[in-house]
Amino acid sequence: MVKILVIEDDALVRENIQEILELEDFATITAADGFLGLQLAKAEIPDLIICDVMMPRLDGYGLLAALRQNATTNSIPLIFLTAKADRSELRQGMELGADDYLTKPFTPSELLRAIAARLEKQTNVMQHYSQERHRVEKLQRKIQESQKIAHIKENLLKKLSQDLRDPVSNINMAIYLLKNSTSPAERDRYINILQNECAREIALLNEVSNLQELLSPEKAKVLYQFKLLSEDKQRKKGN
Repeated sequence: MVKILVIEDDALVRENIQEILELEDFATITAADGFLGLQLAKAEIPDLIICDVMMPRLDGYGLLAALRQNATTNSIPLIFLTAKADRSELRQGMELGADDYLTKPFTPSELLRAIAARLEKQTNVMQHYSQERHRVEKLQRKIQESQKIAHIKENLLKKLSQDLRDPVSNINMAIYLLKNSTSPAERDRYINILQNECAREIALLNEVSNLQELLSPEKAKVLYQFKLLSEDKQRKKGN
């Protein structure tokens, strides 16, 4: 149910507005001056505020300024009620962040149309905000996934780099020993070592290609979901 705060120092006007709103199934709370209205606005966080301009203790402009400086109330739409509405007053209210003006006397239909227009605009604003927040959250998730994948790739490449060094070292030693071999048996032995280490090197290089394909953002996401790939596991492997 939509909650509306009515701030009006004239008791009869306040009661009439409350009756009109309750007939339209709005939840209505009221305050007799700006000071009490500000306290209620902070405590109740209404969907809309209808506020008189000229009031004791704190007038409508002072209340609106205080609302707009508070993080929990700065986006609440506000309709001013005023017995007069010259251009300077309208400009002052709009500069402070008022959403609309109703000049007294006004009819129930004028009041309800103004309320409907403000609530519709607020709904559209909130929908746009929700869509933007969803878009930003989706972008942040993609960035986090990319960072995780980049970290995993870095650790795997470090490990593969180390693994690739071992066959190369063995190949270098086998070549040296082959050059200095003195019998066919020794040469066969060193050639066999070279063949095995070359095969090992090729297998490692193929593993790099397979990992590059496996660690695409789409496939890595599936692996994360089924807990087949985790940053912690890969970090341990990298160490």
